[in-house]
Amino acid sequence: MPDQPMVPDRTAAATPRRTVLRGVVAAGAIGVATPLLAACGGGKNASSDNPGASSGGSDSGVPGPGGPGSKLVATSEVPVGSGTILTGPKIVVTQPTQGDYKAFTAVCTHLGCTVGSISDGFIICPCHGSHYAIATGVPTPESPAKAPLAPIDIKVKGSEIDLA
Repeated sequence: MPDQPMVPDRTAAATPRRTVLRGVVAAGAIGVATPLLAACGGGKNASSDNPGASSGGSDSGVPGPGGPGSKLVATSEVPVGSGTILTGPKIVVTQPTQGDYKAFTAVCTHLGCTVGSISDGFIICPCHGSHYAIATGVPTPESPAKAPLAPIDIKVKGSEIDLA
């Protein structure tokens, strides 16, 4: 037979979409989806992989244990020209210059990993190497991330840094 394009057989009855979905659910699609969802997690706890990182709040990704006014970290735990990664609330607090504190989400804008270290004036994501400026949260041009880290409102009260 000469080369002819394949044409689908439209005479066979198509299986209704609902029937297929019922079968997938009955066959345990939820059990299959669970490992896939688990694979989307950050998978690394900065406090165990990064001894300089501290942990604060819960691991829910919601800033602080109680919302506005909640203590994040002591000012003494945020070095000048560097910062501290809070893995529980997924917040990074920096001090670019003496007495100037900034806070950003610790979730990389590239693929959602949690940033893992701060070095030479940059917040660094361990997954693909994105580097963000500690003063602005803006990624370097070479970074795979193109969007800045989202800023988080904070206020300094004496020796404590709280959520605003």
